[in-house]
This record gives sequence, C-alpha cells and structure tokens, in this order.
Amino acid sequence: MSQTVLLAEDDRAIRHALERALTLEGYRVTAVADGVEALAQAHRTPPDVLVLDVMMPGIDGLQVCRVLRAEGDRTPILMLTALVETADRIAGLDAGADDYVVKPFDVEEVFARLRALLRRTGTGERPAKGAASVGVRASHVTKEPAVPERQLAAAGLRMDLQARRVWRGARELELTRTEFELLELLVRNAGIVLDHSTIYDRIWGYDFGPGSKNLAVYVGYLRRKLDEPGASQLIHTVRGVGYVLRED
Repeated sequence: MSQTVLLAEDDRAIRHALERALTLEGYRVTAVADGVEALAQAHRTPPDVLVLDVMMPGIDGLQVCRVLRAEGDRTPILMLTALVETADRIAGLDAGADDYVVKPFDVEEVFARLRALLRRTGTGERPAKGAASVGVRASHVTKEPAVPERQLAAAGLRMDLQARRVWRGARELELTRTEFELLELLVRNAGIVLDHSTIYDRIWGYDFGPGSKNLAVYVGYLRRKLDEPGASQLIHTVRGVGYVLRED
C-alpha cells in the first residue's frame, strides 16, 4: 500500500505542484490550505508523514507541529520554510519537527527527505554509502545490535533506549526524535570521529552534500541542551571532517 502524505501549504501554485509531484512519485496525498484544516485532517485520518509550510494564515505550521506533539502524536513532520536564519530553523526543531526544506526547493530533495523520515519510522537497516577518506568509515560505525539494548552510557551521559530518555549526570534532557538518534549514534561511537557523510547516512539515510547546514543546526541545538556551566563540552567539531563525543 502506498504511503500517505498530509500536505499543508497556503500558496496554491506550490500546493498543487507539490501534490502532483508527490502523487506521481507514488504517495497518496491529502492537500489542505491552512493549519486548521491540517489539524482536522490529521485527527480524522492520521497520515504516515506530514509536510507543513511554516508561514500559513491563522494557525501556522509551527503551531500545528506543537499541537500534534503535545497530543503525543509522533508522526514524522517535514517543514517547508522560506526562513533561512538558524534561529528560525531551531524554532521548527524546537516545535517538534523532524526535518525541514528551505524554499525554493528541488522536489527531488523533498522526496529524499521524505524517504529518510519514513525509513526511520519503519524497519530495516539503511544501506551504507561511501564514507569520506578522513574519519571513521561507515562500515566501521557501531550499529544497533540484533537484540535491542536497554541502556547506553558514555562521557557522563546515560541513555534509556526503550524509554527514549537521556540524562547528563542527574539532569534529564528533553530531546526530539532526531536529536535522540544523533546523540545515540555519537554515544555508541564515543571517542571516534564520525565524518559528515556517515552521520547523514545513519540519521537521515541520505547525504545532502557539503552545502547543507542541516547537521550543523542539529549539533548546535543538541549542544545547547547538553552543555552545562563549568562542565566540559561533550560534542567536539573536527574541522573539515565531522564530530566526536568525548569528555575532555
């Protein structure tokens, strides 16, 4: 059965073009023009994934996202935004969005991000792609075991994988799904430098290329939640390569 997409976009031309493109790609699409309709449709017939424009009249995409997350709805959400500042992107992640695409966008990028989001909510291991020549190769990254673990710990962090909870010392952190998965990857490979390509492959299932700021935004937001005054930084940037989790 084809997967269902709920698309909310107030620009008629963009809405119709994206609806047609998604339908031709094999998705079953319900397209609405505002946030009120989006919430009503999501409650009436929950989709497999939502695509929400940020700037909509009345209830905007961020508000739709916040309402659904407050209700405990964990359906993957891809945001469409014309806002390019880091603070605007962080606002979307903070609202509970899983990913975003900046307008004007290439429809193939939308398809790639949707496939990655849907893979993360399904089963099966993502195929490994070629890794960069510096840093750890994708094939050497620690993967999830066949029998799921309950706890992970490294660098003063403790993760409960089944409950999806994480602590630094005695302080519990509130993380989005993508933040949790990124931190889990870093904790599993504590002390190992993971290159950008490997992280993109493991978390998003797609390498968005050297021009993408997606990973940097998530790492920055995760650092804000992890870091404490007077305590050592845990996520370190290895310039030109990637990131490593270690406690200095």
